[in-house]
Amino acid sequence: MSTRKAPPTKQPPKLEGFYNVGEAAVRLNVKTQEEHEAGSTKGERWLRDGVNHKGWPCHRLNSCLMFSDSDLMEIAARNRNVPTRAGRPRRKPAAPRGATATPAPIAA
Repeated sequence: MSTRKAPPTKQPPKLEGFYNVGEAAVRLNVKTQEEHEAGSTKGERWLRDGVNHKGWPCHRLNSCLMFSDSDLMEIAARNRNVPTRAGRPRRKPAAPRGATATPAPIAA
């Protein structure tokens, strides 16, 4: 007589770790843990702007912006080797005061 195998048991889904904006900045290495403990907000505006303007993944739990481990992995992948803007574009120097343009010669 053959024996029947038991059906595979379903594993309950595991809850990912969730981090607030400051902790997420530490996890993404935008700021150090010491800076975070000292109350620095370095990198937090970048994360908030990315969520609000660029559509980065996040969760809003109890009206707080939270990031899961998979959210942080996707944000890091989206920003890998992204070129940065090096500042304001240079303007051409203005003409010195008192300098006038030379009139074009009149052809006869």
